[in-house]
Amino acid sequence: MAGRNGRTVRDLRRANRTAVLQRLYFDGPLSRFELGPATGLSSGSVSNVVADLVADGLVEEAGSVDSDGGRPRTLLRVAPGSGHMIGVDVGETRVRIELFDLTLTELARTERPLEQQRYDVEVIVGHIRDGVAEVLAAADVAPEQLLGVGIGVPGIVERTPDRGAVVHGQTIGWDAVPLEELLRSTSRLPGTAAYFIDNGAKTLGQAEMWFGGGRGARNAVVVLFGSGVGACLVTPEVEHGRAVEWGHLTVRVRGRRCRCGALGCLEAYAGAESLLERWREEGGRPPEDTDEETALTAMLAAAYPPEGGAADPAALAVLEETAEYLGAGLSDLINLFQPERILIGGWAGLQLGAGFLPDVRRHAAAYALRYPAEKVTIELGRLGPDAVTVGAAILPLADFFARGGRRPEPTPQGPLPAWRAALRERAPH
Repeated sequence: MAGRNGRTVRDLRRANRTAVLQRLYFDGPLSRFELGPATGLSSGSVSNVVADLVADGLVEEAGSVDSDGGRPRTLLRVAPGSGHMIGVDVGETRVRIELFDLTLTELARTERPLEQQRYDVEVIVGHIRDGVAEVLAAADVAPEQLLGVGIGVPGIVERTPDRGAVVHGQTIGWDAVPLEELLRSTSRLPGTAAYFIDNGAKTLGQAEMWFGGGRGARNAVVVLFGSGVGACLVTPEVEHGRAVEWGHLTVRVRGRRCRCGALGCLEAYAGAESLLERWREEGGRPPEDTDEETALTAMLAAAYPPEGGAADPAALAVLEETAEYLGAGLSDLINLFQPERILIGGWAGLQLGAGFLPDVRRHAAAYALRYPAEKVTIELGRLGPDAVTVGAAILPLADFFARGGRRPEPTPQGPLPAWRAALRERAPH
């Protein structure tokens, strides 16, 4: 039966379960007494919801605390083993797959290096399929315990009614790739588990907002600085974040050619790939046959040698110029969105580290309008290099919470959709 606002009793129960689960998840362990004011529910509603969640195995007791003159109060927490999620980071140098329990404790991981920048989607699908099976086996987790697989990818993710998530990754050579359809075709997940695919900068942003440096902020920008650059914008109107193609903002008219094909993009000056390329052009000598992370480490060592060593002037000049381009790019975000916080993550951002930030802050303040620049803080993200996989795992977790901790009803499985012959050959028999 629907009320005047259109909500049914089932909707209300789901919302109450969601409220209790989320409070226990972020602020637990908590007692039933504390859950009332924390969720806005009556004591009777809290007792009913907790009883349901305990019966479902989602909530468990976690000790007790003394009360004022009464009996000790039982503490409750989310049961870690009551569900599992997998997070996948489809980066531009590797595919990282991690398995988590419901409290986002890592249980297993695997990585698949990528030998080329413009790779075949079949390779990525195979890495994800094999990696999912590998981490489940390594942690001895039954596939039926899986809530879903979240995947962070480079590029713009379009939602379509018939093909699911379609990825437009211009810089990696993906043109309208139906990634979700390809994954479902070659590697069906058990039960009602599903694939959740989104932009990698957005999954990074989601992780930092839930567990990292973004907690408590209403307006924030989380920057992904890796081979390229991207950003996630979080505002009260865009609570779960929106990926913005910040790396393809034009910072220099008729400037360097970007991987996307345009001239003068920020990514052509600030991404790790272009940073190393500019060092080579200035006479720098990154180690041969190494990945970008190793080459960037060598560049930093050349620019900032141990005490007594001579700095490589070319490496130092390129890094100083990169700090200015990043600062100028951040000033655009400051002027456009007036965030409280900007967090810089991604493997390259973390490698450059805190020593790089003062120059970036100085240039951001110089290029931005004074009032919003005075209101913003610019810091490194707090979750390290695994933040994209953590954020990707949050995608199925957030869906699970939104359903009140219930899995979706199973739907009859129809025939496999049409898919590439190459993928059919790769599928396990």
